[in-house]
Amino acid sequence: MATEDPENRGDKRRGSNNGYSTTASSYPIEESETQWTSWLVPIFVGNCVARFLGRFSFQPLKENPLFGASSSTLKKLGALEWDKVVHRHQGWRLVSCIWLHAGVIHLLVNMLSLVFIGIRLEQQFGFVRIGIIYLFSGFGGSILSALFIQNNISVGASGALFGLLGAMLSELLTNWTIYTNKAAALLTLLIIIVINLGLGILPRVDNFAHIGGFLTGFLLGFVLLPRPQFGWLEQRSVPTSTIPIVRSKYKPYQYVLWLISLVILIAGFVVALVMLFRGENGNHHCHWCHYLSCVPTSKWDCDEIN
Repeated sequence: MATEDPENRGDKRRGSNNGYSTTASSYPIEESETQWTSWLVPIFVGNCVARFLGRFSFQPLKENPLFGASSSTLKKLGALEWDKVVHRHQGWRLVSCIWLHAGVIHLLVNMLSLVFIGIRLEQQFGFVRIGIIYLFSGFGGSILSALFIQNNISVGASGALFGLLGAMLSELLTNWTIYTNKAAALLTLLIIIVINLGLGILPRVDNFAHIGGFLTGFLLGFVLLPRPQFGWLEQRSVPTSTIPIVRSKYKPYQYVLWLISLVILIAGFVVALVMLFRGENGNHHCHWCHYLSCVPTSKWDCDEIN
């Protein structure tokens, strides 16, 4: 996954005036506000690496070009497999597959992406909110993957990583009024997202996990990552007689986005889980959706690969 911090491009014109300092995202925060130490993301990275090294062996490149284990080994370790989730009641595979990777290349790409995206978010919002977004996004990606890809196994943290990208986008939108150079930040972030989702139409890439994780993270960002409006922050450190009183911590549109996103998120998870455990195939309800994960060309046949 190609990564860059688009919110690092803002105009740092707000200095130390009014008791504020400027973060890398051009969002002025109080000097006394806590800057979180990132420890959860390094734990996630260490866990994935440790699980991979625990089965340190490679199949021939013809079987696994990513320098990793065989499909049978991944199945034993907890890879996402539709038949076992639905018919053998192994729902835990929807979570366990997040910590597995198909090979060295797959692991390195995902872990580097997690470091560049996750640490920055955890430092700003803390381990609780980012941990929730990461885990639920991975879970949401697994559900969508199991609904549409039922003949192959799936592993990897890509759904969770796309959830962090989705959360970055919704965080920018819900806190739109406090960012400088916001149009450039939005354009950069959208380009990154489109490129990474575009790579998902290549064969042997589970783009449904990417899409499911992205949508989950996007909705969770509206729920968990709104920032207080300036007036509410100022009145905590400045005498109220000198500034207008702001009684609401968040702007009205942030509350609206919070409510709508929460309702859609809960409804989406309920409907998707009911469909999954009833054994339904998502492709029967959306006849064109298979193109979101693989586009057939003269070089490959998606039916044979996926």
